[in-house]
Amino acid sequence: MDNIAGSKSSLSWAVHISLALLVALWLFPTVGLLVSSFRTSDQIATSGWWASMFAQEQNLTLRTSDPDDTRVERDGMFVVEGQLFEGDVPDISVWGVNSREIDAYFPGDTADLGDGETFTLNADGTYIWTGNEDQISGRGQRAFVTAETPPEFTTQNYQNVLFDPSNREGMAKAFFNTLTVTIPATIIPILVAAFAAYALAWMDFPGRALLIAAVVGLLVVPLQLALIPLLKFHNEIGIGKGYIGVWMAHTGFGLPLAIYLLRNYMVGLPRDIIENAKVDGATDFQIFVKIILPLSFPALASFAIFQFLWTWNDLLVALVFLIDSSGETTVMTKQIVELLGTRGGNWEILATSAFVSIAVPLMVFFLMQKYLVRGLLAGSVK
Repeated sequence: MDNIAGSKSSLSWAVHISLALLVALWLFPTVGLLVSSFRTSDQIATSGWWASMFAQEQNLTLRTSDPDDTRVERDGMFVVEGQLFEGDVPDISVWGVNSREIDAYFPGDTADLGDGETFTLNADGTYIWTGNEDQISGRGQRAFVTAETPPEFTTQNYQNVLFDPSNREGMAKAFFNTLTVTIPATIIPILVAAFAAYALAWMDFPGRALLIAAVVGLLVVPLQLALIPLLKFHNEIGIGKGYIGVWMAHTGFGLPLAIYLLRNYMVGLPRDIIENAKVDGATDFQIFVKIILPLSFPALASFAIFQFLWTWNDLLVALVFLIDSSGETTVMTKQIVELLGTRGGNWEILATSAFVSIAVPLMVFFLMQKYLVRGLLAGSVK
C-alpha cells in the first residue's frame, strides 16, 4: 500500500529532518556573520555570537586621565580623581594594577604602589590616585579591570568598512567594482544565449545536432584549463587587463550552461503558438522577441541567478583578468583575501566585510527564487 499514488511515503520524516539540517547548516553561519558584524572586537574575542544577547565578563585595560592636567594638591600630596568608564559602568568583580595580578583587589580596595603612592578603585568606576609630585605625573595610572559588560552593538564596523577613506579596509570601491564586473557579465551571456537557444530549439539548419552536442560537451570543460590560453589571447588583442577582458571571460564560461538551460526550456514551449505566428507572417525575430522571450522569463531568471552568484563570488577569474597593482579594479573577493592577510586578527572587520559581500547575492536569490525551480525543471517533463 505504500506505493499507491497519492499516499505519503513512510520515509517522509527523514526528508523533513534532512531538510531542517540543511537549512540549519546554511542559516547558523549566516546569522553568526551578521551578528558578529555588529559586535566590538573585545566582545568577539571573549565570546561567541550566540552569547551576544547576554552580559559577558571581560578583562579591560584602562588608564586614568592625564595627571599633569587633572591633579590637585591636598595636605602636601597630589591627588587625581575621576571615572575610568565612559557611559554605563559595568559590574566590576576584581581589579589590579599590573598584568600579572589582574585580580589582586576587589572594588573599594586600595592598592599600595610603594613609597606612599596609592590607588583606589570603587565599584562605580570612580578612582583616587595619590602620591608625591614625581609619582603623579606623566601618563595616567593603568588599571586592569575584570567586569561583566552588558551586550553592545555598534554600526562603527560598517562605517569603517564602507565609508572611512582613511581606512585600508574600505570596501566601497571594491563593492562598486564588483557591480561593474557582475552586471555586464550577467546580461551579456543571457542576450547571446537567448538567440542561440532559440536557433537550436526552433530553427532547422545543417549541423544543428553537432552544435547541441558541442554545447553539452563544453559544460564539462574545466574553467582552469582555459584560463591561460584565454589570457594570452586577451593580451594579444589588448583586453587582458581590464573590465572588457573579465566580461568576455565570464561570458565565455557561462554560455554553455545558459544555452543548454534556455534551449531545454524553449523546446518545451507549445509548437502551435510558433506555427500560428509563422502562418500570420511573423518573422523569426518577431517570434523570438514577442513570444519566446516573454514565455521564457522563468528560465532567463533562473540562469541570471546562477550567473550573478557565480560572477559576484568569483575570485579566480578576477585574479587572472583584472591585473591591477594600484587596486583601482579590485573586487570584493580579492579585497577580503587581502584583509585576511593584513588584518587577520580584526574579526569585526572581516565579519563586516564578508557580510557586505554576501548581502547582495542573498537579496537577489530571495527576490528571484520563485523562478529558480521553474527554470531548473524546464524540459524535464512534457
